[in-house]
Amino acid sequence: MKKQIGVLFSAVMVLTVILSGCSGKGTDSAGSSASASPSVSPKGSKLDPYKLVMVYPNTTAKDLKLVQDELNKYLTEKINATIELKPIDWGAWNDKANLMFTSNEKFDIMFAASYLSYNANVTKGQFIQVDDLLNKYGQGAKDTLGPDWIKGSQINGHSYGVPTLKEFAGGAGLLFRKDLVAKYNIDLNAIKTFNDLTPIFQTIKDKEPGVTPLVQSGTLNFTGLITGYSLDALGDGYGVLDSDSGNMKVVNSLETKKYTDIVYQMRSWNQAGFINQDAPTLKDDQLYNLMKAGKGFAFAVPTKPGKDAEMSTQLGVELVQKDFIKPQTTTSEATGAMLAISRTSANPERAMMLINLLYTDPYLINLLDFGIEGKHYVKNSNNILNFPDGITAQTSGYNPGMAWMFGNQMNTYLWSNEDPNKWEKFKKFNLSSSKSPALGFAWDPTNVKNEVAASGNVRTEYNAAINTGTIDPVKSLPIYIQKLKEAGLDKIIAEKQKQLDAWVLTQKK
Repeated sequence: MKKQIGVLFSAVMVLTVILSGCSGKGTDSAGSSASASPSVSPKGSKLDPYKLVMVYPNTTAKDLKLVQDELNKYLTEKINATIELKPIDWGAWNDKANLMFTSNEKFDIMFAASYLSYNANVTKGQFIQVDDLLNKYGQGAKDTLGPDWIKGSQINGHSYGVPTLKEFAGGAGLLFRKDLVAKYNIDLNAIKTFNDLTPIFQTIKDKEPGVTPLVQSGTLNFTGLITGYSLDALGDGYGVLDSDSGNMKVVNSLETKKYTDIVYQMRSWNQAGFINQDAPTLKDDQLYNLMKAGKGFAFAVPTKPGKDAEMSTQLGVELVQKDFIKPQTTTSEATGAMLAISRTSANPERAMMLINLLYTDPYLINLLDFGIEGKHYVKNSNNILNFPDGITAQTSGYNPGMAWMFGNQMNTYLWSNEDPNKWEKFKKFNLSSSKSPALGFAWDPTNVKNEVAASGNVRTEYNAAINTGTIDPVKSLPIYIQKLKEAGLDKIIAEKQKQLDAWVLTQKK
Protein backbone atom coordinates (compact mmCIF):
# COMPACT_ATOMS: atom_id res chain seq x y z
CA MET A 1 0.00 0.00 0.00
CA LYS A 2 3.01 2.32 0.36
CA LYS A 3 3.08 2.51 -3.40
CA GLN A 4 -0.50 3.79 -3.52
CA ILE A 5 0.04 6.31 -0.75
CA GLY A 6 3.07 7.61 -2.60
CA VAL A 7 1.02 8.00 -5.75
CA LEU A 8 -1.65 9.92 -3.89
CA PHE A 9 0.82 12.31 -2.29
CA SER A 10 2.33 12.93 -5.72
CA ALA A 11 -1.15 13.79 -7.01
CA VAL A 12 -1.67 16.19 -4.15
CA MET A 13 1.66 17.87 -4.84
CA VAL A 14 0.69 18.31 -8.49
CA LEU A 15 -2.56 19.92 -7.35
CA THR A 16 -0.64 22.13 -4.92
CA VAL A 17 1.46 23.49 -7.78
CA ILE A 18 -1.66 24.17 -9.85
CA LEU A 19 -3.42 25.89 -6.98
CA SER A 20 -0.38 27.98 -6.15
CA GLY A 21 -0.39 29.19 -9.75
CA CYS A 22 -4.00 30.25 -9.35
CA SER A 23 -3.16 32.74 -6.63
CA GLY A 24 0.12 34.11 -7.97
CA LYS A 25 0.99 36.94 -10.35
CA GLY A 26 0.96 36.69 -14.11
CA THR A 27 -2.46 35.09 -14.32
CA ASP A 28 -5.05 35.29 -17.08
CA SER A 29 -8.58 36.62 -16.76
CA ALA A 30 -9.86 33.47 -15.07
CA GLY A 31 -7.17 33.53 -12.41
CA SER A 32 -5.29 30.47 -13.67
CA SER A 33 -1.66 30.30 -14.63
CA ALA A 34 -0.96 32.15 -17.87
CA SER A 35 1.79 29.67 -18.61
CA ALA A 36 -0.61 26.75 -18.89
CA SER A 37 0.27 24.45 -21.78
CA PRO A 38 -1.35 25.61 -25.01
CA SER A 39 -3.54 23.33 -27.05
CA VAL A 40 -1.58 21.11 -29.42
CA SER A 41 -4.58 20.97 -31.77
CA PRO A 42 -4.02 22.09 -35.37
CA LYS A 43 -5.43 25.45 -36.41
CA GLY A 44 -9.15 25.25 -37.18
CA SER A 45 -8.58 26.35 -40.79
CA LYS A 46 -6.56 23.18 -41.49
CA LEU A 47 -9.35 20.84 -40.40
CA ASP A 48 -12.51 19.72 -42.14
CA PRO A 49 -15.70 20.98 -40.47
CA TYR A 50 -17.15 18.64 -37.86
CA LYS A 51 -20.15 18.71 -35.52
CA LEU A 52 -19.45 17.42 -32.02
CA VAL A 53 -22.24 16.07 -29.79
CA MET A 54 -21.66 16.18 -26.03
CA VAL A 55 -24.02 14.33 -23.67
CA TYR A 56 -24.21 15.06 -19.95
CA PRO A 57 -26.72 14.89 -17.08
CA ASN A 58 -28.50 18.18 -16.44
CA THR A 59 -31.73 20.01 -17.04
CA THR A 60 -32.17 21.90 -20.31
CA ALA A 61 -31.59 25.61 -19.71
CA LYS A 62 -33.86 28.12 -21.46
CA ASP A 63 -30.86 29.85 -23.09
CA LEU A 64 -28.99 26.67 -23.98
CA LYS A 65 -29.11 27.45 -27.70
CA LEU A 66 -27.75 30.97 -27.17
CA VAL A 67 -24.77 29.60 -25.28
CA GLN A 68 -24.36 26.84 -27.85
CA ASP A 69 -24.24 29.44 -30.64
CA GLU A 70 -21.47 31.33 -28.83
CA LEU A 71 -19.56 28.11 -28.31
CA ASN A 72 -19.87 27.35 -32.00
CA LYS A 73 -18.42 30.71 -33.03
CA TYR A 74 -15.42 30.12 -30.79
CA LEU A 75 -14.88 26.44 -31.58
CA THR A 76 -15.11 27.05 -35.32
CA GLU A 77 -12.16 29.39 -34.99
CA LYS A 78 -10.22 27.09 -32.69
CA ILE A 79 -10.77 23.59 -34.13
CA ASN A 80 -13.26 24.16 -37.00
CA ALA A 81 -15.97 22.36 -35.07
CA THR A 82 -19.47 23.11 -33.88
CA ILE A 83 -21.12 21.49 -30.90
CA GLU A 84 -24.53 20.23 -29.91
CA LEU A 85 -25.01 20.24 -26.15
CA LYS A 86 -27.32 17.38 -25.21
CA PRO A 87 -28.31 17.46 -21.52
CA ILE A 88 -30.36 14.58 -20.10
CA ASP A 89 -32.30 14.92 -16.86
CA TRP A 90 -30.57 13.13 -13.99
CA GLY A 91 -33.63 11.02 -13.28
CA ALA A 92 -33.74 9.73 -16.86
CA TRP A 93 -29.99 9.37 -17.31
CA ASN A 94 -29.56 5.61 -16.90
CA ASP A 95 -32.38 4.64 -19.24
CA LYS A 96 -31.56 7.18 -21.95
CA ALA A 97 -27.79 6.63 -21.82
CA ASN A 98 -28.27 2.87 -22.11
CA LEU A 99 -30.63 3.39 -25.05
CA MET A 100 -28.04 5.54 -26.80
CA PHE A 101 -25.53 2.74 -26.49
CA THR A 102 -27.84 -0.08 -27.55
CA SER A 103 -29.16 1.87 -30.54
CA ASN A 104 -25.61 2.81 -31.64
CA GLU A 105 -26.54 6.50 -31.60
CA LYS A 106 -23.85 8.76 -32.98
CA PHE A 107 -22.35 11.09 -30.40
CA ASP A 108 -18.84 12.04 -29.39
CA ILE A 109 -18.35 12.96 -25.74
CA MET A 110 -20.19 11.74 -22.65
CA PHE A 111 -19.90 12.74 -19.03
CA ALA A 112 -18.83 9.63 -17.13
CA ALA A 113 -18.50 8.78 -13.45
CA SER A 114 -18.05 5.82 -11.16
CA TYR A 115 -21.66 6.18 -9.98
CA LEU A 116 -22.92 6.24 -13.59
CA SER A 117 -21.62 2.76 -14.51
CA TYR A 118 -18.26 4.01 -15.82
CA ASN A 119 -16.45 0.71 -15.18
CA ALA A 120 -19.27 -1.33 -16.69
CA ASN A 121 -19.36 0.84 -19.82
CA VAL A 122 -15.60 0.50 -20.23
CA THR A 123 -15.93 -3.28 -19.90
CA LYS A 124 -18.68 -3.28 -22.54
CA GLY A 125 -16.50 -1.27 -24.90
CA GLN A 126 -18.80 1.76 -24.94
CA PHE A 127 -15.91 4.19 -24.33
CA ILE A 128 -12.75 4.09 -26.40
CA GLN A 129 -9.25 3.91 -24.96
CA VAL A 130 -7.76 7.39 -25.20
CA ASP A 131 -4.08 6.91 -24.29
CA ASP A 132 -2.80 7.77 -27.78
CA LEU A 133 -5.35 10.55 -28.26
CA LEU A 134 -4.25 12.16 -25.01
CA ASN A 135 -0.62 12.06 -26.11
CA LYS A 136 -1.36 13.57 -29.54
CA TYR A 137 -4.27 15.95 -28.98
CA GLY A 138 -4.64 16.22 -25.20
CA GLN A 139 -1.20 17.21 -24.04
CA GLY A 140 -2.54 20.37 -22.41
CA ALA A 141 -4.98 18.32 -20.35
CA LYS A 142 -2.22 15.88 -19.38
CA ASP A 143 0.11 18.70 -18.32
CA THR A 144 -2.69 20.32 -16.28
CA LEU A 145 -3.68 17.11 -14.49
CA GLY A 146 -0.25 15.56 -14.02
CA PRO A 147 0.59 11.86 -14.38
CA ASP A 148 -0.73 10.69 -11.02
CA TRP A 149 -4.14 12.29 -11.51
CA ILE A 150 -4.37 10.47 -14.85
CA LYS A 151 -3.20 7.22 -13.26
CA GLY A 152 -5.82 7.39 -10.52
CA SER A 153 -8.59 7.31 -13.13
CA GLN A 154 -7.19 4.49 -15.26
CA ILE A 155 -8.51 0.95 -15.60
CA ASN A 156 -5.85 -1.74 -15.98
CA GLY A 157 -3.28 0.92 -16.80
CA HIS A 158 -5.25 2.59 -19.60
CA SER A 159 -7.31 5.78 -19.84
CA TYR A 160 -10.91 5.61 -21.03
CA GLY A 161 -11.83 9.08 -19.80
CA VAL A 162 -10.20 12.34 -18.75
CA PRO A 163 -10.91 13.31 -15.10
CA THR A 164 -12.14 16.74 -14.09
CA LEU A 165 -9.60 18.70 -12.07
CA LYS A 166 -11.46 19.35 -8.83
CA GLU A 167 -11.48 17.93 -5.29
CA PHE A 168 -9.72 14.57 -4.90
CA ALA A 169 -11.79 13.44 -1.94
CA GLY A 170 -15.43 13.14 -0.96
CA GLY A 171 -17.51 13.98 2.08
CA ALA A 172 -21.19 14.35 2.91
CA GLY A 173 -23.41 16.50 5.05
CA LEU A 174 -26.38 18.87 5.04
CA LEU A 175 -27.13 22.29 3.62
CA PHE A 176 -29.44 24.49 5.74
CA ARG A 177 -31.36 27.64 4.92
CA LYS A 178 -29.24 30.43 6.36
CA ASP A 179 -32.19 32.66 7.28
CA LEU A 180 -33.81 29.99 9.48
CA VAL A 181 -30.49 29.04 11.07
CA ALA A 182 -30.12 32.69 12.10
CA LYS A 183 -33.78 33.11 13.09
CA TYR A 184 -33.63 30.27 15.63
CA ASN A 185 -29.99 30.82 16.71
CA ILE A 186 -28.94 27.35 15.60
CA ASP A 187 -25.29 26.61 16.32
CA LEU A 188 -24.19 24.20 13.61
CA ASN A 189 -20.85 23.69 15.36
CA ALA A 190 -22.70 22.25 18.35
CA ILE A 191 -24.05 19.38 16.23
CA LYS A 192 -21.87 16.38 17.06
CA THR A 193 -24.20 13.44 16.42
CA PHE A 194 -27.11 12.75 14.08
CA ASN A 195 -29.47 12.81 17.05
CA ASP A 196 -28.44 16.42 17.76
CA LEU A 197 -30.45 17.30 14.66
CA THR A 198 -33.71 16.04 16.17
CA PRO A 199 -34.57 19.12 18.30
CA ILE A 200 -33.57 21.39 15.41
CA PHE A 201 -35.92 19.62 13.01
CA GLN A 202 -38.62 19.67 15.69
CA THR A 203 -38.29 23.45 16.00
CA ILE A 204 -38.73 23.91 12.26
CA LYS A 205 -41.72 21.56 12.18
CA ASP A 206 -43.41 23.38 15.08
CA LYS A 207 -42.66 26.97 14.15
CA GLU A 208 -42.43 27.04 10.34
CA PRO A 209 -45.69 25.73 8.85
CA GLY A 210 -45.27 24.62 5.25
CA VAL A 211 -41.51 24.06 5.62
CA THR A 212 -40.26 20.46 5.58
CA PRO A 213 -37.34 20.10 8.03
CA LEU A 214 -35.41 17.58 5.89
CA VAL A 215 -36.21 17.39 2.18
CA GLN A 216 -34.98 14.19 0.58
CA SER A 217 -35.08 12.54 -2.84
CA GLY A 218 -34.41 8.99 -3.90
CA THR A 219 -30.74 9.82 -4.49
CA LEU A 220 -30.09 12.92 -2.37
CA ASN A 221 -30.90 11.35 0.98
CA PHE A 222 -28.97 11.47 4.23
CA THR A 223 -28.63 7.70 4.62
CA GLY A 224 -27.26 7.05 1.17
CA LEU A 225 -24.80 9.93 1.16
CA ILE A 226 -23.43 9.50 4.68
CA THR A 227 -22.90 5.76 4.33
CA GLY A 228 -21.80 6.10 0.72
CA TYR A 229 -19.00 8.48 1.65
CA SER A 230 -17.94 6.71 4.85
CA LEU A 231 -17.59 3.32 3.14
CA ASP A 232 -15.58 2.57 -0.01
CA ALA A 233 -18.23 1.46 -2.51
CA LEU A 234 -15.60 -0.38 -4.59
CA GLY A 235 -17.25 0.71 -7.80
CA ASP A 236 -20.95 -0.02 -7.43
CA GLY A 237 -21.80 -0.54 -3.75
CA TYR A 238 -22.58 -4.24 -4.16
CA GLY A 239 -19.99 -5.23 -1.62
CA VAL A 240 -18.07 -2.43 0.12
CA LEU A 241 -14.95 -1.90 2.17
CA ASP A 242 -15.18 -0.42 5.64
CA SER A 243 -11.94 1.54 5.72
CA ASP A 244 -12.07 1.86 9.52
CA SER A 245 -11.95 -1.91 9.96
CA GLY A 246 -8.27 -2.10 9.09
CA ASN A 247 -8.70 -5.09 6.81
CA MET A 248 -9.48 -5.71 3.14
CA LYS A 249 -12.69 -7.66 3.61
CA VAL A 250 -15.58 -6.97 1.25
CA VAL A 251 -18.90 -6.84 3.13
CA ASN A 252 -22.57 -6.12 2.51
CA SER A 253 -23.09 -2.41 3.27
CA LEU A 254 -26.62 -3.07 4.55
CA GLU A 255 -25.20 -5.19 7.36
CA THR A 256 -22.66 -2.64 8.59
CA LYS A 257 -23.22 -0.66 11.78
CA LYS A 258 -22.66 2.58 9.89
CA TYR A 259 -25.68 1.84 7.72
CA THR A 260 -28.04 0.42 10.32
CA ASP A 261 -27.38 3.22 12.82
CA ILE A 262 -28.43 5.91 10.40
CA VAL A 263 -31.29 4.05 8.73
CA TYR A 264 -33.02 3.59 12.10
CA GLN A 265 -32.43 7.27 12.86
CA MET A 266 -33.99 8.12 9.52
CA ARG A 267 -37.07 6.07 10.32
CA SER A 268 -37.60 7.94 13.58
CA TRP A 269 -37.32 11.30 11.77
CA ASN A 270 -39.79 10.18 9.15
CA GLN A 271 -42.31 9.07 11.76
CA ALA A 272 -41.88 12.42 13.51
CA GLY A 273 -42.94 14.18 10.30
CA PHE A 274 -39.55 15.71 9.54
CA ILE A 275 -39.25 14.23 6.02
CA ASN A 276 -41.35 14.71 2.88
CA GLN A 277 -43.51 11.62 2.32
CA ASP A 278 -42.79 11.51 -1.42
CA ALA A 279 -39.04 11.26 -0.79
CA PRO A 280 -38.50 7.85 -2.48
CA THR A 281 -39.93 9.06 -5.79
CA LEU A 282 -38.88 12.72 -5.65
CA LYS A 283 -36.29 13.64 -8.28
CA ASP A 284 -33.30 15.86 -7.51
CA ASP A 285 -34.55 18.78 -9.61
CA GLN A 286 -37.89 18.62 -7.78
CA LEU A 287 -36.03 18.75 -4.47
CA TYR A 288 -34.15 21.84 -5.67
CA ASN A 289 -37.44 23.45 -6.71
CA LEU A 290 -38.81 22.92 -3.19
CA MET A 291 -35.77 24.65 -1.74
CA LYS A 292 -36.06 27.50 -4.25
CA ALA A 293 -39.69 27.96 -3.21
CA GLY A 294 -38.78 28.15 0.48
CA LYS A 295 -40.56 24.89 1.30
CA GLY A 296 -37.55 23.06 2.71
CA PHE A 297 -35.10 23.72 5.54
CA ALA A 298 -32.28 21.24 4.93
CA PHE A 299 -31.16 18.64 2.40
CA ALA A 300 -28.26 16.21 2.07
CA VAL A 301 -25.39 16.71 -0.38
CA PRO A 302 -21.87 15.54 -1.11
CA THR A 303 -19.73 18.22 0.55
CA LYS A 304 -16.51 20.03 -0.23
CA PRO A 305 -15.16 23.49 0.57
CA GLY A 306 -17.64 26.12 -0.60
CA LYS A 307 -20.47 23.70 -1.42
CA ASP A 308 -22.94 26.01 0.35
CA ALA A 309 -21.89 29.01 -1.75
CA GLU A 310 -22.08 27.02 -4.99
CA MET A 311 -25.57 25.76 -4.22
CA SER A 312 -26.69 29.19 -3.00
CA THR A 313 -25.80 30.60 -6.42
CA GLN A 314 -27.52 27.73 -8.20
CA LEU A 315 -30.75 27.85 -6.17
CA GLY A 316 -30.95 31.53 -5.33
CA VAL A 317 -31.34 30.68 -1.63
CA GLU A 318 -28.65 31.47 0.95
CA LEU A 319 -27.41 28.19 2.45
CA VAL A 320 -24.88 27.11 5.08
CA GLN A 321 -23.31 23.69 5.35
CA LYS A 322 -22.48 21.16 8.03
CA ASP A 323 -20.08 18.35 7.20
CA PHE A 324 -20.75 15.08 8.99
CA ILE A 325 -17.91 12.82 7.92
CA LYS A 326 -14.23 13.29 7.30
CA PRO A 327 -13.42 13.38 3.57
CA GLN A 328 -12.22 10.13 2.08
CA THR A 329 -10.27 9.47 -1.11
CA THR A 330 -11.33 6.37 -3.04
CA THR A 331 -11.09 5.17 -6.62
CA SER A 332 -14.71 6.28 -7.00
CA GLU A 333 -13.66 9.84 -6.17
CA ALA A 334 -10.82 9.70 -8.71
CA THR A 335 -13.41 8.72 -11.32
CA GLY A 336 -16.20 10.88 -9.93
CA ALA A 337 -16.34 13.28 -12.90
CA MET A 338 -14.82 12.53 -16.31
CA LEU A 339 -15.27 13.07 -20.02
CA ALA A 340 -15.17 9.94 -22.17
CA ILE A 341 -15.29 9.48 -25.94
CA SER A 342 -18.01 7.23 -27.34
CA ARG A 343 -17.19 4.26 -29.54
CA THR A 344 -19.74 5.70 -31.99
CA SER A 345 -17.82 8.96 -32.46
CA ALA A 346 -16.95 9.58 -36.09
CA ASN A 347 -14.04 11.81 -35.10
CA PRO A 348 -12.42 10.92 -31.76
CA GLU A 349 -9.49 13.19 -32.61
CA ARG A 350 -11.69 16.27 -32.74
CA ALA A 351 -13.44 15.16 -29.57
CA MET A 352 -10.09 15.07 -27.76
CA MET A 353 -9.22 18.51 -29.12
CA LEU A 354 -12.35 19.88 -27.47
CA ILE A 355 -11.62 18.07 -24.20
CA ASN A 356 -8.11 19.51 -24.27
CA LEU A 357 -9.46 23.05 -24.65
CA LEU A 358 -11.65 22.57 -21.57
CA TYR A 359 -8.44 22.24 -19.53
CA THR A 360 -6.40 24.99 -21.19
CA ASP A 361 -8.80 27.68 -22.40
CA PRO A 362 -10.36 29.82 -19.61
CA TYR A 363 -12.78 31.58 -21.97
CA LEU A 364 -14.25 28.31 -23.23
CA ILE A 365 -14.75 26.66 -19.82
CA ASN A 366 -16.39 29.76 -18.34
CA LEU A 367 -18.70 30.12 -21.34
CA LEU A 368 -19.80 26.50 -20.97
CA ASP A 369 -20.17 26.72 -17.19
CA PHE A 370 -21.70 30.18 -16.72
CA GLY A 371 -23.01 31.36 -20.07
CA ILE A 372 -22.62 34.71 -21.82
CA GLU A 373 -21.02 37.66 -20.05
CA GLY A 374 -23.42 40.56 -19.71
CA LYS A 375 -26.46 38.38 -20.16
CA HIS A 376 -26.05 35.54 -17.67
CA TYR A 377 -23.40 37.11 -15.45
CA VAL A 378 -21.31 40.24 -14.99
CA LYS A 379 -17.81 40.33 -13.55
CA ASN A 380 -15.77 43.02 -11.88
CA SER A 381 -12.13 43.90 -12.40
CA ASN A 382 -11.12 41.04 -10.13
CA ASN A 383 -13.14 38.55 -12.23
CA ILE A 384 -15.72 38.06 -9.47
CA LEU A 385 -19.17 37.18 -10.80
CA ASN A 386 -22.66 38.43 -10.01
CA PHE A 387 -25.97 38.14 -11.79
CA PRO A 388 -26.84 41.17 -13.96
CA ASP A 389 -29.24 43.73 -12.52
CA GLY A 390 -32.76 42.36 -12.41
CA ILE A 391 -31.59 38.76 -12.88
CA THR A 392 -31.58 36.09 -10.16
CA ALA A 393 -30.58 32.45 -9.99
CA GLN A 394 -34.22 31.53 -10.58
CA THR A 395 -34.78 33.86 -13.54
CA SER A 396 -31.45 33.42 -15.32
CA GLY A 397 -31.79 31.67 -18.65
CA TYR A 398 -28.54 29.79 -18.06
CA ASN A 399 -27.55 28.72 -14.55
CA PRO A 400 -26.92 24.97 -14.87
CA GLY A 401 -24.71 24.57 -11.78
CA MET A 402 -22.32 22.25 -13.59
CA ALA A 403 -18.90 23.87 -13.12
CA TRP A 404 -17.77 20.75 -11.22
CA MET A 405 -18.41 18.51 -14.20
CA PHE A 406 -15.97 19.62 -16.89
CA GLY A 407 -12.28 20.22 -17.48
CA ASN A 408 -10.14 22.41 -15.28
CA GLN A 409 -12.30 23.77 -12.46
CA MET A 410 -9.39 25.91 -11.30
CA ASN A 411 -9.86 28.03 -14.45
CA THR A 412 -13.43 28.97 -13.54
CA TYR A 413 -14.48 32.31 -12.13
CA LEU A 414 -15.69 32.66 -8.54
CA TRP A 415 -19.02 34.20 -7.59
CA SER A 416 -19.25 37.08 -5.16
CA ASN A 417 -20.63 34.84 -2.39
CA GLU A 418 -17.73 32.40 -2.69
CA ASP A 419 -14.61 32.38 -0.58
CA PRO A 420 -11.72 34.02 -2.50
CA ASN A 421 -9.49 31.35 -0.94
CA LYS A 422 -11.67 28.54 -2.27
CA TRP A 423 -8.96 26.77 -4.26
CA GLU A 424 -6.51 26.95 -1.36
CA LYS A 425 -9.16 25.30 0.81
CA PHE A 426 -9.57 22.59 -1.82
CA LYS A 427 -5.89 21.80 -1.35
CA LYS A 428 -6.30 21.50 2.42
CA PHE A 429 -9.46 19.44 1.95
CA ASN A 430 -7.57 16.94 -0.21
CA LEU A 431 -4.65 16.78 2.20
CA SER A 432 -6.98 16.17 5.17
CA SER A 433 -8.76 13.22 3.60
CA SER A 434 -8.34 9.65 4.75
CA LYS A 435 -7.18 7.28 2.04
CA SER A 436 -9.01 4.07 1.34
CA PRO A 437 -6.64 1.10 1.39
CA ALA A 438 -8.28 0.09 -1.90
CA LEU A 439 -7.40 3.37 -3.65
CA GLY A 440 -6.59 2.44 -7.24
CA PHE A 441 -8.62 -0.79 -7.31
CA ALA A 442 -10.95 -0.99 -10.32
CA TRP A 443 -13.84 -3.45 -10.08
CA ASP A 444 -14.72 -5.48 -13.20
CA PRO A 445 -18.30 -6.85 -12.93
CA THR A 446 -18.15 -8.88 -16.16
CA ASN A 447 -18.15 -12.29 -14.47
CA VAL A 448 -21.25 -11.47 -12.42
CA LYS A 449 -23.08 -9.09 -14.75
CA ASN A 450 -26.34 -11.04 -14.47
CA GLU A 451 -26.20 -10.94 -10.68
CA VAL A 452 -25.43 -7.21 -10.74
CA ALA A 453 -28.41 -6.58 -13.00
CA ALA A 454 -30.71 -8.65 -10.77
CA SER A 455 -29.43 -6.90 -7.65
CA GLY A 456 -30.05 -3.57 -9.34
CA ASN A 457 -33.73 -4.46 -9.71
CA VAL A 458 -33.94 -5.26 -6.00
CA ARG A 459 -32.13 -2.04 -5.10
CA THR A 460 -34.63 -0.06 -7.17
CA GLU A 461 -37.49 -1.68 -5.28
CA TYR A 462 -36.21 -1.09 -1.74
CA ASN A 463 -33.27 1.28 -1.46
CA ALA A 464 -34.88 4.72 -1.67
CA ALA A 465 -37.82 3.78 0.56
CA ILE A 466 -35.62 2.37 3.32
CA ASN A 467 -32.98 5.11 3.05
CA THR A 468 -35.55 7.88 3.48
CA GLY A 469 -37.26 6.19 6.42
CA THR A 470 -40.47 5.75 4.45
CA ILE A 471 -40.75 2.06 5.33
CA ASP A 472 -39.85 0.34 8.59
CA PRO A 473 -36.31 -1.11 8.45
CA VAL A 474 -37.11 -3.54 11.27
CA LYS A 475 -39.42 -5.39 8.92
CA SER A 476 -38.16 -4.43 5.48
CA LEU A 477 -34.37 -4.49 5.85
CA PRO A 478 -34.13 -8.29 6.43
CA ILE A 479 -36.40 -8.83 3.42
CA TYR A 480 -34.27 -6.46 1.31
CA ILE A 481 -31.09 -8.29 2.28
CA GLN A 482 -32.64 -11.69 1.58
CA LYS A 483 -33.83 -10.62 -1.86
CA LEU A 484 -30.36 -9.30 -2.68
CA LYS A 485 -28.87 -12.64 -1.68
CA GLU A 486 -31.39 -14.42 -3.88
CA ALA A 487 -30.37 -12.12 -6.74
CA GLY A 488 -26.73 -13.16 -6.29
CA LEU A 489 -25.21 -10.62 -3.91
CA ASP A 490 -23.03 -13.23 -2.18
CA LYS A 491 -21.61 -14.24 -5.55
CA ILE A 492 -20.87 -10.59 -6.38
CA ILE A 493 -19.10 -10.08 -3.05
CA ALA A 494 -17.04 -13.26 -3.54
CA GLU A 495 -15.97 -12.16 -7.03
CA LYS A 496 -15.13 -8.67 -5.80
CA GLN A 497 -13.11 -10.12 -2.90
CA LYS A 498 -11.22 -12.34 -5.35
CA GLN A 499 -10.34 -9.37 -7.56
CA LEU A 500 -9.41 -7.20 -4.59
CA ASP A 501 -7.12 -9.90 -3.17
CA ALA A 502 -5.38 -10.19 -6.54
CA TRP A 503 -4.98 -6.42 -6.73
CA VAL A 504 -3.47 -6.29 -3.22
CA LEU A 505 -0.79 -8.76 -4.31
CA THR A 506 0.20 -6.50 -7.21
CA GLN A 507 0.68 -3.59 -4.79
CA LYS A 508 3.23 -5.56 -2.77
CA LYS A 509 5.57 -6.09 -5.69
